[in-house]
Amino acid sequence: MDSYPAIEDHGLIGDLQTAALVTCDGTIDWFCAPRFDSPSIFAALLDKEKGGYFQIAPHDVRYVTKQLYLPGTPILITRFISADGVAEVMDFMPVTGERATDAHRLVRTVTMVRGSMRFRVECRPRFNYAREEHRLERHQNGYVFRGRTATLTFNPVDPVRRLIAEQGDIQLEGGDLVGYSTLNEGDTGGVVLETGGTEPRIISPDEIQGMFEWTQDYWRRWVERSRYTGRWREMVERSAITLKLMTYAPTGAMIAAPTAALPELVGGTRNWDYRYTWVRDTSFSVHALLGLGFTEEVSRYMDWLDERIREAGDHQDPLKIMYRVDGSSDLHEEVLEHLEGYRGSRPVRIGNGAADQLQLDIHGEALYAMHLADEQGIRVSHQVWKSTVRLVDWLCHNWDQPDAGIWESRHHPRNYTFGRVMSWVALDRAIRLATRTGRPGDMACWTKQRNRIYNQVMERGYDRRHGSFVQAYDESVLDAALLAMPAVGFVTPSDPLWQSTLQAIERELVSDSLVHRYDPVHSPDGLPGHEGTFNMCTFWYVEALARSGRLDDARLTFEKMFTFSNHLGLYAEEIASTGEQIGNYPQAFSHLSLINSALTLNDLLDTEADARRRR
Repeated sequence: MDSYPAIEDHGLIGDLQTAALVTCDGTIDWFCAPRFDSPSIFAALLDKEKGGYFQIAPHDVRYVTKQLYLPGTPILITRFISADGVAEVMDFMPVTGERATDAHRLVRTVTMVRGSMRFRVECRPRFNYAREEHRLERHQNGYVFRGRTATLTFNPVDPVRRLIAEQGDIQLEGGDLVGYSTLNEGDTGGVVLETGGTEPRIISPDEIQGMFEWTQDYWRRWVERSRYTGRWREMVERSAITLKLMTYAPTGAMIAAPTAALPELVGGTRNWDYRYTWVRDTSFSVHALLGLGFTEEVSRYMDWLDERIREAGDHQDPLKIMYRVDGSSDLHEEVLEHLEGYRGSRPVRIGNGAADQLQLDIHGEALYAMHLADEQGIRVSHQVWKSTVRLVDWLCHNWDQPDAGIWESRHHPRNYTFGRVMSWVALDRAIRLATRTGRPGDMACWTKQRNRIYNQVMERGYDRRHGSFVQAYDESVLDAALLAMPAVGFVTPSDPLWQSTLQAIERELVSDSLVHRYDPVHSPDGLPGHEGTFNMCTFWYVEALARSGRLDDARLTFEKMFTFSNHLGLYAEEIASTGEQIGNYPQAFSHLSLINSALTLNDLLDTEADARRRR
């Protein structure tokens, strides 16, 4: 690899246990196995020289590329167009199922549509974040890259001569493989990379076709379960597929993003590992998934969340903010000093040191999800309810203390307004659940503390000089997280206190419809540098505008956001001042917020249209 591709110049493929990123020039530059949070096999995204990659691309040919997904699927097609011909590389990963496995397959096929081209195939794995040496073994029917802790099998697709041709066209460069082949119109070829220590074999075209049809049918059947028929169906469908791709099938847990250490500022230090399950993010996804009709996914996640609630409640501890996809909570953070980082953005971090922070708001998101699921008939067991009661009781006695906040500040703890608002949500939804289901709980205590929180937020969380709710008590800094206040029911959208808050956020945090989460200059978070606008905050802004009756503004802001997605409809965490995408990619919170905004805005536009027709 000669340079770093833009973050947005990638497509995502996956098998519901792990995922890979594919660039517009046919390079897989990020792939971890056997799970999302496992060590990398390809990581050129974080170090173009050392990280490792797998590229299939024309050789010594001037070309342009175009990329698209096969409709209704995450099957990725990269088209190479030149004066000599047109070729297509198709990438996908067959779905592995709900049993955890070490065996994962990357299927890469090449079809020469017209003309002819000479192709180069480079497979340069670097196991364990490029910390392990490996050897390349030649077998009769393929190759095996063997490291100390992992292996990668290179299986050619028959007929072999069409892509990885006779031995004379293959070069073994140390532990790497480089091959060349000329394809003519109608020729096809391919490679299947497989983890899990299998023996190499030549794979028939019929087997490849079977993998393709199974993968295509799985995803199209899944998408057909969506009941969304509103505006922006294509973007909503792509966001739903992206969320599904980031869900670990054996447990139902959704990761925040499949990448680690992609910078929030190129060259900066805000480089975090997002390959874990945040209680906050996935709980907010419950609204999006239920709105689309994906109750099975919600049920699986709630089973996972129920276990985390039982662990916390039974030990009378707060919830942790994030976990691994299997529910374990060892997320020790370390720096990979040997990697230079994306475009020189150091440090490269794996693990996440924020895992042990106290963030009070996540209890609200968890109970919010439980309440929504219960309304759809997804109810918790007696044992889980007992643990929930203990967790809510803990919150009753511990909500009034400083914490790290939704943005995971590594500065000193503060009395964050959003944390108090979501603590109110936790108690409010616990009361509703107990009332609706007739289950026991200390309703008197819950109600008293809920009301205390409400009064405290109104007295201390609203700065009358500034005319807005603020990030933390006794401060005047604004926070875009507060855009969620009407959505969770803490304030009504028409309340003058909320309207003045919305206006203040528009003045200070909104730039050409894009929303900063806060101003780090006036709200030190313990880290140097600035950052871009946060996509989820912009989508929250869309919802806030819509709920406030400003439907035209909401729709324009929403559709402007589509211009910031990449060519495949994917979003990273942030938008830089240059308009490019930055941060980990693609990000679940961006896509679930898009869906929630689409659901809310579409319903309100329909209501307005019905009202006009009646007039």
